[in-house]
Amino acid sequence: MIAVFRWLLIAASFVMAALFGLAFHLQYWRWRDCFNELGRCYDPVDSVVYLEQSGMIWGGLAFMSASFALALWLLGRRRRPR
Repeated sequence: MIAVFRWLLIAASFVMAALFGLAFHLQYWRWRDCFNELGRCYDPVDSVVYLEQSGMIWGGLAFMSASFALALWLLGRRRRPR
């Protein structure tokens, strides 16, 4: 039962990492050349102001989620009897 919970936790962490990575791409990476000295980028088509700081937030969350899932996976492989 614990193994099932661990695999569900790993899968959920990878899904969260993918979603945070998508948010990183949509909120920061596409606009990385547009930011001014204040760290803002205005998109006149959608009337949205993108902030440069969002890249660190979304990228950090994606990295932490992927690292957590990878650590759980590696610890699970190490404990498995052969």
